[in-house]
Amino acid sequence: MSALQSPKETFVITGGGGYFGHRLGCQLHQNDVSVVLFDVRKPTLEIPDGIRFVQGDIRSLSAVEDALINATCVIHTASYGMSGREQLQTSLTEEVNVKGTENVIQACLTNNVQRLVYTSTYNVVFGGQIIENGDESMPYLPLHRHADNYSRTKAIAENMVLKANGSKLADKSGCLRTCALRSAGIYGPGEQRHLPRIINTVDQGLFKFLYGDPNNLVQFVHVDNLISAHVLAAEGLTAEKKHIAAGQPYFIADGSPIGNFEFFQPFIEGLGYKFPTVRLPLFFVYFMAYLTEWLHVLIRPVYNFQPLLTRAEVYKTGVTHYFSLGKANRELGYEPKSFTMQEVAKWYRSQGYGKRVKATQQSSSFLWDVMLCVLVIVAVLAWVPRVVG
Repeated sequence: MSALQSPKETFVITGGGGYFGHRLGCQLHQNDVSVVLFDVRKPTLEIPDGIRFVQGDIRSLSAVEDALINATCVIHTASYGMSGREQLQTSLTEEVNVKGTENVIQACLTNNVQRLVYTSTYNVVFGGQIIENGDESMPYLPLHRHADNYSRTKAIAENMVLKANGSKLADKSGCLRTCALRSAGIYGPGEQRHLPRIINTVDQGLFKFLYGDPNNLVQFVHVDNLISAHVLAAEGLTAEKKHIAAGQPYFIADGSPIGNFEFFQPFIEGLGYKFPTVRLPLFFVYFMAYLTEWLHVLIRPVYNFQPLLTRAEVYKTGVTHYFSLGKANRELGYEPKSFTMQEVAKWYRSQGYGKRVKATQQSSSFLWDVMLCVLVIVAVLAWVPRVVG
């Protein structure tokens, strides 16, 4: 019998209210595992009977300790600041990603939890440099080189989790075993963060150009493959698997790399939109993203608009970076299944997404955003000479 099929197992998933955490919890529940979803907000999707939801803030040590009572394994997926304007919220990102991870580690030790799987990201080693077939021997990217606070704090948190491997439990019965899964960009039916934002951008008529070298290659991971990797990682921390995953990071993706825009073309066209052909230089788009971030910081107190792209997102989508899955295959037995974006587009289409008659309303909203940004820029330019003078 698999270690995850014992009725005595209780898995706590932090960030269980999110897309991935909820899907993972449902899969573990189907494997006859007792599941607790812990999050500051309830999932938007239905929670199956038998899964318990505990509402609480990961920044509160007592709340995390209460959620982890009787847990045998924790999968720590909770994070903040992954994309868009969230990337520009420095203090909250630090509190959730770093302080929250400290609380999870401490709560595991206090509650004598023997296994902790951390959901990490490619970004802990990537910051805009070309990486081809990288592996887990690569060092962390120096913290000052990260273009966003999310990547920086995830690197800090992952390092903390891996260093906690082997820490003695409170009752002296054993030690905490930890590992980290460095995920590529996630996609799948029902994904709530990236794909709806892409659809909204296209719907507003903003997706007019491509950028970067057309030969750039990146990787993605389907939600079901990422779930499989987490189940295997949790098993890899058990005595039955000789703790093979203990203290180890693993890159997780679907498989072979692909061009970023080549990957999304079937999705966008599957929703009925026209795919652009104009291509801009990467440096130009990066510079515009830099100006957008600066503008966002300037006017955020009165208007918290959604940037079209951040600098980190330009890097992630416009610069080659892909990694070998060899270690995950050898040590965890990870074998990703094949999925297509046509399948994902079909699901979103069935939910009412896609090209439809709402252009007037969305265009007017976009025009208001543009007009407001232009007015702010004009005001700043009018003010600067007076200050200099």
